[in-house]
Amino acid sequence: MVYPQGGFRRATQYVLHRMRRLPDSPHRIARGVFAGSMVGFMPLPGMQFIAAWLASRAVNGNLLAALLATFNTNPITTPFFAVLAMTLGHWMLGIQKPLSPEYIGMAFANAGSDLWFNVKALFGPEHTQWDGLVQFWQEIYLPYVLGALGPGFVLSALFYYLTIPLVTAYQKARAARSAERSERRRKLRETLEAAAARLKTLGEGTRGPGDDDAAGPT
Repeated sequence: MVYPQGGFRRATQYVLHRMRRLPDSPHRIARGVFAGSMVGFMPLPGMQFIAAWLASRAVNGNLLAALLATFNTNPITTPFFAVLAMTLGHWMLGIQKPLSPEYIGMAFANAGSDLWFNVKALFGPEHTQWDGLVQFWQEIYLPYVLGALGPGFVLSALFYYLTIPLVTAYQKARAARSAERSERRRKLRETLEAAAARLKTLGEGTRGPGDDDAAGPT
């Protein structure tokens, strides 16, 4: 399923919850978020987890945070970001093409047709054809990659700076709750030990001085 069973809001809350609970320093988690988010904005279908692993190693970030951060894009936000990235890429490369759904769909269709034709050509007499794939690379994929670098970097840097105080505050609150629970357990243990000591003293006090002799054999 493309749409999460619990909705994107619940999925986002789960990812943020897991991110805050990671057992690592806030800065290292934030570096992982930056690396994974940057990868998530790139058009790397099927390769995002591998790229996130490599990127997190490069910046010495938390691996799990990087993997979770790749979910920054979804079927709702991706089309808007893709149009923005390709628009910037076309401007950078000087490409004058209308980014209409028909144009983009035709580029994907031509690339897919060439790819399938070339696969069949490996087992037949036909010669491979690359026109559709070259067009897709030059007018869709490459502009997307180049155009995504700037916005992706800005948004990933924003996520980095937001992650540090959020994780720090959560870890401090969690440590305070843990210390509070430990203090309650310590006081409870001391109370039980004191009660046991009083019961022992009370039991010894109720026994008379002749109880031991009376309890002897007759």
